[in-house]
Amino acid sequence: MRKSQIMDEAAITRALARMTHEIIERNSGAENLCILGVKTRGVPLAARIASNIEKFEGINVPVGILDITHHRDDMSAVEKQSKATGSFFPCSLEGKKTIIVDDVMYTGRTARAAIECVFSHSRPNSVQLAVLIDRGHRELPIRPDYVGKNVPTATSEQVKVDLTETDGQTGVFITSEG
Repeated sequence: MRKSQIMDEAAITRALARMTHEIIERNSGAENLCILGVKTRGVPLAARIASNIEKFEGINVPVGILDITHHRDDMSAVEKQSKATGSFFPCSLEGKKTIIVDDVMYTGRTARAAIECVFSHSRPNSVQLAVLIDRGHRELPIRPDYVGKNVPTATSEQVKVDLTETDGQTGVFITSEG
């Protein structure tokens, strides 16, 4: 198995800074935003984006956690019950511009489940999607609004995001057989 690093900590930091500026620009500032990270690695990425917004704009944006387990289409009801830990919404999403953050976008199924999770809780003014890595291979007509890096991959390859907060190191890696 081959493993190659495609982003180091500095590259991830730069990508998140750029994405943060894009979020601020598209939303005419950071007022009325709420950022929700998809468990597991979307959560620290969401916190990093919120920290950037505070640094760039001086606005403290609420950050929450999306547990999409109950909205997945690839698990039985028993599996969902045993694996769900719950979402955390730091504020009412009514009328908010909500940014969903995840580490890797692949088929679009996680994004669909995250959107369903948001709408099962509340009705935000808008929902936008930010991903660190977009690797293609969509099965659903879903596209991220903010992308850190587009990484064309083969379906046989794996993209792994490691973050200090969850893995003790930071980097993006591609693994493949061969």
